[in-house]
Amino acid sequence: MNTGRPSGASAGPSGSAARPSGASAVTRSLPALARALHEVPVIGSVVGTQRVRGFLDAPARVCILASVPVGQLGGVLATLRGADKTVFVNVDSCPGLAQDRGALEFLRDNGAQGAVSTRLSLVEKGHSLDLFTMMKVFVTDRSNLRRSLDAVTRGRPDLVEVMPAPIAARLDPEAKRLLSPYVAAGFVEDERDAAAALALGAAAVATSDPRLWRLRREELLAAAPTKGTPS
Repeated sequence: MNTGRPSGASAGPSGSAARPSGASAVTRSLPALARALHEVPVIGSVVGTQRVRGFLDAPARVCILASVPVGQLGGVLATLRGADKTVFVNVDSCPGLAQDRGALEFLRDNGAQGAVSTRLSLVEKGHSLDLFTMMKVFVTDRSNLRRSLDAVTRGRPDLVEVMPAPIAARLDPEAKRLLSPYVAAGFVEDERDAAAALALGAAAVATSDPRLWRLRREELLAAAPTKGTPS
């Protein structure tokens, strides 16, 4: 899948041009991330420490860790890494965690492989620190979509978290191209929601529902609505 991002970037998880070419450590890790999402295209939204244990045994290998106080992040990251999970941390949501380069360095040094933020500046800083980057965008109307597309084009994240997931059905092909590879999140409530998002072009879905953390791609492809079938 090609995107409209600058041609000097290396391939993202679904083969799109995303990351500046100098970030060699993350570039070498991108194929492993792509394989994990190809097998289980569900990213666990692990909100708070109480959800961590449930994710450890889930087939899903990638998670977004959110709302964990900074004093507990080190221990939680060590636990998740010990279970061979790929962990993105939502920088915007963790109490006590600053919104600067030092926060990203702290996450990297404590075992996080990626960072999620709505902030363009943090996405740009993440590239130079060998972190996977995921930019979160909320698409509420067309003007908001234009701003989101501009930020994504400038920031060149490895993944884009598009919220809410049902908006993917309203995006035109050019918007999807510019946002790809994207993760559909918000209102992913059951297997059919996840399957529909993948059918619309999402690389993966993100959900806090532990029941969905077990779904493998072949199961979701089988559940995807066919043309002419009500979703």
